[in-house]
Amino acid sequence: MLLADDHALFRAGLRALLDGLEGVKVVAEATDGREAVRLAGEHRPDVVVMDISMPDLNGLEAAAQVVREYSGVRVLVLSMHPDEAYVVRALKAGATGYLLKMASATELELAIRAVARGDLYLGPRVAKPLITEYLTRGTEVPSEADRLTPRQREIVQLIAEGRTSKEIARRLNLSVKTVDRHRAELMARLEVHDIASLVRWAIRFGLAGPEP
Repeated sequence: MLLADDHALFRAGLRALLDGLEGVKVVAEATDGREAVRLAGEHRPDVVVMDISMPDLNGLEAAAQVVREYSGVRVLVLSMHPDEAYVVRALKAGATGYLLKMASATELELAIRAVARGDLYLGPRVAKPLITEYLTRGTEVPSEADRLTPRQREIVQLIAEGRTSKEIARRLNLSVKTVDRHRAELMARLEVHDIASLVRWAIRFGLAGPEP
């Protein structure tokens, strides 16, 4: 199992809990989404327990990369976000489980074992509103973040974290000119006119911003 969360104390507590479960072994820990993707490739764990709000690359984008690149590695999202939009985005990214951080230790164990088997697990506090929303609307809950490509979402997050065009270009192996073009296109598509508005948009849709 791989743990991905940017809060060291939370990871330590979670690891101590998981180490006490029969048949569960934590093989590595990641502090951001990019590290999570890299370590998933190195260790090929059965399950990645993934936070959403992490620096550099958020958990939803990291989950999508892990599922796409490493067959057999499953993702359980463990988050503070109860909103159905986050749950839908996590499932679209390929996660097979979604649980809130306020869940009990027993529920966490159930979720981990279900996801490890390949079953879908949604904590009751997220499943009920999601089903209600679906039945009421009869359609998927749309996410405005889905209007962007994975690359655009990466760039939005890095901009929101205060990275310069040069830093983003180096991190994503792009030219500064390409990053600047993406920035202009993003602001036009999202109808925002300054970086502060772009940051607020990124936080609202879970692409940036620390969790409590």
